[in-house]
Amino acid sequence: MAVLEEVLQKPLITEKTSIIGEATNRYGFIVDLKANKNQIKNAVETLYNVKVLNVKTSILPGKLKRAGRFVKRTSKTKKAYVQLAEGQKIEFFKGV
Repeated sequence: MAVLEEVLQKPLITEKTSIIGEATNRYGFIVDLKANKNQIKNAVETLYNVKVLNVKTSILPGKLKRAGRFVKRTSKTKKAYVQLAEGQKIEFFKGV
């Protein structure tokens, strides 16, 4: 993982993460499966110019999906919840 843009795949924009973000100053991201907490912290700090206090990660197993008579499994995903320092925030939608 040499490139920081490959660590963070996309932000989590859900109702749950927006409520958590307002209450505890945490933001959620979908990250690469091979990324560790230090790489996630460095990527968020450099890409968004904020100070990261804590990173929590979880790996979600793939789901079983049916396609006719066949059963397939979707791929695993990894979520990271990043807590920022007091008074800092990330704007995902600028100018909206």
